[in-house]
Amino acid sequence: MKLLTAALVVILLAMLAKSMFLSFRAQSPADYSDTGPAFSLKTQLSGEILSEGLIFGPNGKMTNSFTAKMVGTWYGDTGTLSEEFVYSNGRHQSRKWFLQLGPGNTFTATADDIVGEAKGSVSGATVKMEYQITLPEEAGGHVLNVTDWLYLTESGVIMNKSEMRKFGIKVAELVATMRPNPLQSD
Repeated sequence: MKLLTAALVVILLAMLAKSMFLSFRAQSPADYSDTGPAFSLKTQLSGEILSEGLIFGPNGKMTNSFTAKMVGTWYGDTGTLSEEFVYSNGRHQSRKWFLQLGPGNTFTATADDIVGEAKGSVSGATVKMEYQITLPEEAGGHVLNVTDWLYLTESGVIMNKSEMRKFGIKVAELVATMRPNPLQSD
């Protein structure tokens, strides 16, 4: 029995180590400090932005897809990002982020479905943001911990990957693109 218990402890520790050091959660802004093009919240999150994405459930299967129209505006170091989502299940969602640039490439953000304040940092071609989100009641009303990464490509497209966790267990994942609306007027 002791051998079985020891084996289970070793397996659990190995899984924890993999999750912490060899996974999406293990990356840090410092890993991308020398990458380019340089991500600027004021530049990349300004004007009209079109987004398309997929949401995956805890079993890794795609559960929903979406399109979104976003509009970013900035006044000095304060910005807003208005988002209008249409999901493949017919649901519509509106969100408005309120962004505040801080010292040393950091920023904070709030929105109606965010618990407290999101904390973010910009490093090279990336943005990392961590926050808690409250799901709508029809999705269970759960509060999830989110790690959100944006990666700016050479073409100006932003690739977004997010992991949502409850009690440390990944329950959802989002993969999306964000690109300037080619039809917006200058």
